[in-house]
Amino acid sequence: MTSRPPRFRALVAAFAWTALCLTVAGCGKQGGDEGKPALRLGMVTDTAGLGDKSFNDSADAGLDAAKAQLHADVSVLESKSAADYQPNLTFLANQDFDEIYAVGFLMSKDVERVARAFPKKHFALIDAAAEEPNVSAVVFREQEGAFLAGALAAMVSKSRTIGFLGGMDVPLLRRFEAGYAAGARQIDPRVKVLVKYAGSFDDVPAGKELASVLYDQHADVLFVAAGKTGLGAIDETRARPNVYAIGVDSDQDALAKGKILTSVLKRIDVAVFELAEEVIAQKIPSGTQELGLREGGIALTPFTYSRAVVKPAMIARLHALRNAIVAGTIVPPRTREELAAFKPAAR
Repeated sequence: MTSRPPRFRALVAAFAWTALCLTVAGCGKQGGDEGKPALRLGMVTDTAGLGDKSFNDSADAGLDAAKAQLHADVSVLESKSAADYQPNLTFLANQDFDEIYAVGFLMSKDVERVARAFPKKHFALIDAAAEEPNVSAVVFREQEGAFLAGALAAMVSKSRTIGFLGGMDVPLLRRFEAGYAAGARQIDPRVKVLVKYAGSFDDVPAGKELASVLYDQHADVLFVAAGKTGLGAIDETRARPNVYAIGVDSDQDALAKGKILTSVLKRIDVAVFELAEEVIAQKIPSGTQELGLREGGIALTPFTYSRAVVKPAMIARLHALRNAIVAGTIVPPRTREELAAFKPAAR
């Protein structure tokens, strides 16, 4: 996919400040003369499904924007298990959809198989690379946002112990883990980073239980990158005094006002919407696009409810770290091996 960072940033701004034009009459491109939709979009969720307040909901927000602004006809199939991925994608491929979104890296092999079986259909894979010519893919440099989250956690922590709670122990989540630990060490090389994985993105009780374990081990800030599982961790955070969480993917700050320091946004919503616009323009791309802080694909939420804890000096330091990452002065690690070799940058 051809990268157009300025346009992506413009779309990010539009999403953030105009509320997707959902309340503005006549916003966006009109459909056909008879009121027919300008395009048809289908989406298959991962097993966390809609209502995860995270990854899938962010993608769904992009579809809502396409429905409002581009007058798209939208259909979503929720996967109850991994066995549903290929049948759901195949079902949509047999229908008259202009773009079929597969939300989640766990669907990568299924997307490749279905794309080969339906070479005249076009697919969009979120969170994994793709090689088939009829598949557009969007991936993110999660480690960049996680680095900032780790830096903030280390600045806020009183116990000098922080935690990371991931959904599944896979390379994508290890990018979050490595970036988070490196960001914390950039602030305090002696900070202790505890790590737990739930083994699932849709096990709310496990998220609550593991968060309890981490808090009992004196972590006072948790970065929760676990999809719907993370809702359990946020619930545990809400119930305990003097501890905080950091959200992921969507803006989760309002789920526990004042207890969630910030959220590491992955602008899946904007990526979904931009791909829909490409369909309208008949410029459907293929290949893989990578988005990070520089492109506006990764960002922190603006501390709306946490200003009592996140002081202006902390925000200024985060801003300086962000600029250093964008400039390439700091390169957050992506793996545990890179984390082991990471040296904090000179302050």
